[in-house]
Amino acid sequence: MNLTDTQQAILDLIAERIDSEGVPPSQTEIARAFGFKGVRSAQYHLDALEAAGAIERVPGRARGIRLVRPADEADAAALPAAALAEEQVLRLPVLGRVAAGLPIGADIGSDDFVVLDKVFFSPAPDYLLKVQGDSMIDEGIFDGDLIGVHRTRDARSGQIVVARIDDEITVKLLKVGKDRIRLLPRNPDYAPIEVLPDQDFAIEGLYCGLLRPNR
Repeated sequence: MNLTDTQQAILDLIAERIDSEGVPPSQTEIARAFGFKGVRSAQYHLDALEAAGAIERVPGRARGIRLVRPADEADAAALPAAALAEEQVLRLPVLGRVAAGLPIGADIGSDDFVVLDKVFFSPAPDYLLKVQGDSMIDEGIFDGDLIGVHRTRDARSGQIVVARIDDEITVKLLKVGKDRIRLLPRNPDYAPIEVLPDQDFAIEGLYCGLLRPNR
């Protein structure tokens, strides 16, 4: 794989962001990071990375960038769970529902488990939640998807989080301002949720990938 220094640096940025935040950078963020005048330059380099077989892109989706794993890793991901080394396997509980729309009441507690190869997620999730609603479709998160959640109370502005507002659970893009916290949908049909001072608010975890069950 012959890449220019800039293309390798962009590939490293994509890998670092997926590893640290669970999602790749947007084209705007790539352009800003490398001092490009616009997103067209970022798109040019992403086209080159895709042509070189370093990434795959999902048409029509924001942040629709996936790293292409080496052949040996891809083969391992295709194996049944019984054939994977024990340290590669995650047995994740499906703990309930999370709203991708208006917040819904928590529905925690399930005997359902899903066995997966660790390579599907970064960072490793602690549990899965089933998405209800379509407010995050521009991030590629659809109604009925199972999202992986890494349990943590800490999150940075710009990360996708699972948050609790009073007794309700939602998945949104976190935006932290000087005097307010907002939870932003990724669908223009929905309005942002502003967290009021008297509400019981907490970060329950970070979004770190998804599964799309056969429908």
